[in-house]
Amino acid sequence: MRLACLFTLVLCAMAAPALAVDIDGRIDAAEWQGARHITDFRKVQPLTGEPASLRTEAWLLATPEGLAVAFRCDQPPGVPRTPQRVQRDFEDQVDRVNLMVDFDGTGRTGYNFVVSSTGGINDAVITNESNFSKDWDSTWQHAVSEDAAGWTVEMLIPWYIAPMHASRDGKRTLGIYLDRVTGSSGERDAWPAASFKRPRFLSEFERVEVPAYSQSLLAVTPYVSGLYDNVRGRRHFQEGADILWKPSGQFQLTAALNPDFGQVESDDLVVNFGATETYVSDKRPFFTENQGIFDFSLLDDNSQLIYTRRVGALADDGHGAADINAAIKLNGSVGGTSYGVIAADEDGEAGRFFGAARVTHDFGVQSLGAMLTRVDRPWLDRHATVVGVDHHWQPTAKLTVATNAVASDILQHGTHTRGSGGTVLADYEMADGWRQQWLGMHFGDRLEVNDFGYLERNNFNYAHWELRKRNTSLSPDSAYSSHDWHFRIDALDNDHGLRLRRQLRVSRSSNLRNGANEDVQLNLNSAAWDDLLTRGHGAVFLPPSLALAYDRSSPRHGDWAFELDAEMYSGGLSGNRRLGYDVKFIPTYFISDAFSIYAGPYYEHTPDWLVWQRDNLIGSFDQHTLQLNAGFDWSIDDRQELRLKLQAIGLDARLRDAYRVGGDGRAVASADDVDDFSVRNLGLQIRYRYELAPLSYLYAVYGRGGYALDEDYPYRTGGVFGNTFSLRDDEQLLVKLSYRFDI
Repeated sequence: MRLACLFTLVLCAMAAPALAVDIDGRIDAAEWQGARHITDFRKVQPLTGEPASLRTEAWLLATPEGLAVAFRCDQPPGVPRTPQRVQRDFEDQVDRVNLMVDFDGTGRTGYNFVVSSTGGINDAVITNESNFSKDWDSTWQHAVSEDAAGWTVEMLIPWYIAPMHASRDGKRTLGIYLDRVTGSSGERDAWPAASFKRPRFLSEFERVEVPAYSQSLLAVTPYVSGLYDNVRGRRHFQEGADILWKPSGQFQLTAALNPDFGQVESDDLVVNFGATETYVSDKRPFFTENQGIFDFSLLDDNSQLIYTRRVGALADDGHGAADINAAIKLNGSVGGTSYGVIAADEDGEAGRFFGAARVTHDFGVQSLGAMLTRVDRPWLDRHATVVGVDHHWQPTAKLTVATNAVASDILQHGTHTRGSGGTVLADYEMADGWRQQWLGMHFGDRLEVNDFGYLERNNFNYAHWELRKRNTSLSPDSAYSSHDWHFRIDALDNDHGLRLRRQLRVSRSSNLRNGANEDVQLNLNSAAWDDLLTRGHGAVFLPPSLALAYDRSSPRHGDWAFELDAEMYSGGLSGNRRLGYDVKFIPTYFISDAFSIYAGPYYEHTPDWLVWQRDNLIGSFDQHTLQLNAGFDWSIDDRQELRLKLQAIGLDARLRDAYRVGGDGRAVASADDVDDFSVRNLGLQIRYRYELAPLSYLYAVYGRGGYALDEDYPYRTGGVFGNTFSLRDDEQLLVKLSYRFDI
């Protein structure tokens, strides 16, 4: 009888499901039984492919609850550790591990999950092989433990976290990349030995076949917020909800009802007198969730067909930000085809309707996509339609080609305006660290994508050839571990053949053995024309100019870290006869591992600063700017943080000469009255955040700011800067409570 009972228990044990992984930061051999064990970590920073200096082990296991990953990082007492606590979406150079997953294994979209040795996290979406966006936040499990010999991390990534194609025969092929960064040296050790500094990154992830599991999620995040405007004596209360429904990886829906898109994240202050718009990233949850499918880069800096900061921006009547009634987004896949649809409707007569549809299909070494956007702006009697097609091709193991074509149709006051453009980018990776890149762009003067998208300017043709060389064979005695040299020549004309730039660029990006990073760049510009300065009232001819920039950031050593940026440049109508410069130095002092304070100045002197006045009148100013960046970060405990961010700018511009731009583009001295002016700008935010549960927060935010443009201001730069602190255009207290219910 006892033998029968024992036999039954053995059979039950054999038939029982595998032990679920307990994410507690301690690797239990029984829990990780059957996991893929990975030990072949190689140096990718510096990018040598040599075995890692410190031993790192990882375990990878697909479970019904999600993708489980564990890291064991050896770090003996002789290797300094970075003990500081970091906030979510940190960029600090600290000890950390990265798990990156391409859930379809196609190389189109990846997700990065970062955990520091002190338990801080960061998550991001990866598109276009190596473009990381930290605006996305999601919920996943993680835990860390530490001992004298090293530290351990465990993660669990639920299957509903991202859209994914349907599985085949009960199996799913993932793209996996794992790495470990040693903060004190900056060394990055990875499996496989892929690098985001090479033309291909996502495509080089290791393909891993796992059992196909599926999870569903219904999450509702109601919120309530109250704002008190202390300047105008007004109160405003608002409530709404975000809804996230993921019945499977093949269909996911996000909706926002009466969404609160008020900023609890403060943007950096920018003083912009130029003709082009400043790009600002977006942290609003509705626009970051499942947004990867909508990435349609025009391959020109931050250019996109969908720039989500347009939604809820300044209303078309110019009277404040637009309120949003509702927004909805859905995406999914059918076979190898992925799709996405997004729509948002603003309130009031000056509100707009935004809509977009996106589809992509993977053909192995090629992928093809298309996007259609539509914006209706009744206040302006304007309807904007944009269509784009993009293609990615890897014809050989070394050559990567990306192309896109876009067209716009703007109907305003009964008249159609149509324009088009396109880009071709080719990257060729050669032997011994050499790499070439060719880029060609054409954007017609009638192309308009900025109703929903972002393009710094249209009306140009651009081409460049770039040669790169990576050097990792440096002496062990050198302070540097690697150099990446870039040599570029480029040509920029407008669409009517006017020369806007001819440039030779030489730059070097370096990693130091103490974990610091350093960048040096020299630009030599030929004489050319500026066709934007006068806002359509004639192009102005500018003589040759140059710019030499130096940037260095150093991680924490002892109680200090610092960032240093410096630049020397010429320009304006003086060309190389007058030199300007700017310097920024921001040291950070760590009072403790949880509390750091930073404060540093930025000073700029531009001796020939050209500012448009009206029609073809421009002013040349001797400009001085003094800026303060200061604040502190306090991680009170695992759930609470307090942050202060202060920026103050004082700009003083004294007139040198006034000019009219002649018909031949030459600037001619003018007797027109042009005044000296000063700019004061202030931004202060004190933010307390308490994490009630994953993605559930209580915020208390105090903000104060102001902007003043003063003509004939009696003070010089120091006085202008000092009077910045008296600005009080806005003073607000915001309290916001949101709580996510997973159903």
